[in-house]
Amino acid sequence: MSLWTTTPDLAYLNSQRKNTICDVLDITFDAFDDTSITASMVVDHRTHQPFGLLHGGASVVLAETLGSMASYLCIDQQKFYCVGLEVNANHLRGVRSGRVSAVARAVHIGRTTHVWDIRLTDENGKLNCISRLTIAVVALGDTPPVR
Repeated sequence: MSLWTTTPDLAYLNSQRKNTICDVLDITFDAFDDTSITASMVVDHRTHQPFGLLHGGASVVLAETLGSMASYLCIDQQKFYCVGLEVNANHLRGVRSGRVSAVARAVHIGRTTHVWDIRLTDENGKLNCISRLTIAVVALGDTPPVR
């Protein structure tokens, strides 16, 4: 049984990148199955910290982008929208170039909150970051929670 309320349309998701941070960091939605969704991001001068490694903040941008979109695909979009409540990340290994891939899997899909486990790997499949994202599901017309 699929997790998704709306079947992911990768072409549509990628078309929404224009003029966003996803466009700047070359974040693309790459694949999905019944229980996960995958995106990737370039590792180059756009995502480096001053020592030439993937910036931890860029990894968090990828994780929050992927988890937020995953939540959006799990809700009734005519009644609700999603906003991030909390994100954390453990940076485990440096990456200097190529692309990192992130896979988001649901830990909890509730009525008002979602929690996602998001794991980033380098092109060799080595784990470089583990992130957890908590999302608030808000009724359209309601004010989003204050962070």
